Amino acid sequence: QVQLVESGGGLVQAGGSLRLSCAASGRALNTYAMGWFRQAPGKEREFVAAIRWRSGSTNYADSVKGRFAISTDNAKDTVYLRMNSLKPEDTALYYCAADPSGYGTIWVSDYDYWGQGTQVTVSS
Repeated sequence: QVQLVESGGGLVQAGGSLRLSCAASGRALNTYAMGWFRQAPGKEREFVAAIRWRSGSTNYADSVKGRFAISTDNAKDTVYLRMNSLKPEDTALYYCAADPSGYGTIWVSDYDYWGQGTQVTVSS
């Protein structure tokens, strides 16, 4: 069982930055892959970024490549999402998720554990 708690969301102007955090607890975390997803009102939940905890390899959605960076702090069992050059279309509820297979795919269904979400609002 894995528990995930997100924090760091808020209101920011377009062009600004935020860093989201996801504190994870559970067994064998270093075998998992961790992902960030987001869901805007009226839209489906979509993949943002993923990282394989053991290798550190990353994967990003095209819409955030070059602006967002996912990373981990193994000592703190925490996953971060650094978001730069934010746009109004980045406004959404952001979720942290854990994939026990360790692959870190783009598919919501591959992630077994989810946090409660943290709201990011970007004003124009």
